[in-house]
Amino acid sequence: MQDLAGKEIRLKIVPMKKTFLIGLFSALSIAVFNSCTKSNSQTLASKTTEEKEDEEGYITIDTSQIPDDQFGESVRYGRELMMKTAYYIGPNGKNGQYLGNKMNCTNCHQDAGTKPHAFNLMSSHDNYPQYRGRENKVLTLAERVNNCIMRPHSGKPLPLDSKEMVAFLSYFKWISKFVPKDGNFKGAKNLEIEFPDVAASPERGKVLFAENCARCHGNNGEGVYNADKSGYTYPPLWGQYGYQPGSSMHRVIKQAQWLKSNMPYDKVQLGKPYLTDKQALDIAAYVNDDSQHSRPNPKTLDYPDKMGKPIDYAHSPFNDNFSEEQHKYGPYKPIIAYWKKQGWKAVY
Repeated sequence: MQDLAGKEIRLKIVPMKKTFLIGLFSALSIAVFNSCTKSNSQTLASKTTEEKEDEEGYITIDTSQIPDDQFGESVRYGRELMMKTAYYIGPNGKNGQYLGNKMNCTNCHQDAGTKPHAFNLMSSHDNYPQYRGRENKVLTLAERVNNCIMRPHSGKPLPLDSKEMVAFLSYFKWISKFVPKDGNFKGAKNLEIEFPDVAASPERGKVLFAENCARCHGNNGEGVYNADKSGYTYPPLWGQYGYQPGSSMHRVIKQAQWLKSNMPYDKVQLGKPYLTDKQALDIAAYVNDDSQHSRPNPKTLDYPDKMGKPIDYAHSPFNDNFSEEQHKYGPYKPIIAYWKKQGWKAVY
């Protein structure tokens, strides 16, 4: 399989297309929600001047630049896998059965991993191999792909030499060509959350969920299948086919950052949240309240090194004396302050 060595793809920074996201939810995975987007090659003539100014500086890819060769064929399949993961490798997958549910990668990594502030993957090829605290070891990008397949998707790992793994890696390599050489670009990370002085509340979150989320994901978070039931139009947020507790989306802070950046899909604007930080935390607290909502739980214990454990990963032991409940729901400021006093860096 050919690489793109010797072929230059120019960085293209243009106004980001308006993306219409379906449903309340990512990620990641960790994470969990479908997007319905316009083609990257579509013109932006319909944009208003205000919209263009608001979205200026974001990177977008041009899929018409995918080469017409063996590498390009793999890139195209990789993008298809991101968008229609369950169709190809789900429980009834056309090309194999590797996922344990019918969610798609783009549910969290929206627009096939290229949408700003939505678990963006455009630097993933350049960022791996990378140390991961969850496993306490250095992972290759292929191992990280399988990590997602096994956790949010409750699946089994792809063979490293499979057509699908090669396609994922080819796609990540190709989209990395649009990233500046210094690796810094607008929208590379989800929007940050400013922590309130109070804990996130599943009770307040339940009310907010009914107002903002249930219309797409259902009152019971069950989601809605697409027409042929190969995947979800609106993915489930808990239950048998939801993501596992080991997923990034099961962390309240991580999910709240994603929600602030991306939901509700018809009210949020790129880089301009609709939900307040406190509201995003409350909704994430409700969705991830295991006392109310069941989900697949293989009881895999992660983060063998306590120093690398995110403060909102609510499974003891910890390097402090704060309870599991406070680690999960907050308030987070006292935890962060304690870690800072010890000279430790709090991860979240």
